[in-house]
Amino acid sequence: MKRIKTEFDGWRSISLSLYMSIVGYGVMVGIPVISTAWASKLGFTAEQVGRVAGADLGGLAFGAIITALVISKMNRRYLVLVGIILTIFANYLCTIYEHYDIVLWLRVISGIGNGIYTAVAVAALGATIKPTRAYNFMLFAFAFSQAMEVRVLPQLSMDGIYWFFIGWFLVTLLFIKWVVPFKAEDSSSKVIDSSKEETRIPTYILWLCMAAIFISYINIGAYWVYIELASLSYGISEAWTGGVLFWASLLTLIGCAFAAFFSNRYGLVKPLIGAQLMMIVIVGMLVSGISNMSLLVSVFMFNFLWIFNDVFQMSTVATIDNKGSFAALIVGAQGLGQIVGPNIAASILGAEFGYGGVFFMCASATALSVIVYLFMYKRLRLYAPKLFDA
Repeated sequence: MKRIKTEFDGWRSISLSLYMSIVGYGVMVGIPVISTAWASKLGFTAEQVGRVAGADLGGLAFGAIITALVISKMNRRYLVLVGIILTIFANYLCTIYEHYDIVLWLRVISGIGNGIYTAVAVAALGATIKPTRAYNFMLFAFAFSQAMEVRVLPQLSMDGIYWFFIGWFLVTLLFIKWVVPFKAEDSSSKVIDSSKEETRIPTYILWLCMAAIFISYINIGAYWVYIELASLSYGISEAWTGGVLFWASLLTLIGCAFAAFFSNRYGLVKPLIGAQLMMIVIVGMLVSGISNMSLLVSVFMFNFLWIFNDVFQMSTVATIDNKGSFAALIVGAQGLGQIVGPNIAASILGAEFGYGGVFFMCASATALSVIVYLFMYKRLRLYAPKLFDA
């Protein structure tokens, strides 16, 4: 299946989409530091931190779902503007109100705006002629943005963190005309070899992929929200934890490089399944406790596998989605997982099962995602046996 170039392949669209995706995912990649700030600067309990983080990332999912429903009918520039306004409005009010109940709902609003904003960016990257390469560039850039956030955010006040995100969203307004306004069909997979019939992939296979992304992000959401707080609770020094988070963020670079190599050599699905199995091991190793060395190994491998998996998950959807609407829904599936994960983890902590119970849940969620992916892969081979096998 071959695509032809569209406006989405222009350097302006790609550059802005990459920038927007990095800004949009900023809360997600910086959530360990932000969660610690909510606990230390605002006095939220560990359970409350999980609820607030889940509200923020759940709003991300809701905003992305809204975008997926209207992106083919509405000017994408207007969608971006709505997303920016909602996010800035909510973050500004967070500088005024610090009470848990108010912050909880403000993070929902911020998340919705962020979800709309991010979904437009991710959909635009998925509409390029080579979506795997575009997503690889996006995740490659995450290494630097994540490292920056881990270094910069702990130095800021709580208000400073909110203003940090407001500033990056405001920059987008300078380049709003670079957003390709229409249309979904422009980004669809158009066949240029008329002698071959376009492969038709049943919609339920895409929904299976969405379900697998959602389940795998239950693990990512819970692990990433609580890893710093869990480490501190086991007596790991703040300096060691911060250093591990910073250097581990740079493993994104290696994860992207490996993803590019494996996708060319082995296709999309086989490396994804292998990486998910490894994820079960490195998350599960924290069930019995956390030491300096186990934290180092787990967080380093988590970052590597998280980015590695994302390349394959997002590329799978972009490759088999002929209409383009599911590319915007990726952010929704990720966000839903990240509201469910932290909230399950918060309930586990509230029931006093400890962080060991949280990491056991994380490993179990990943195992379930592997089962869904294996079933999806089996069904997919009936319709496109050569699509994912190198």
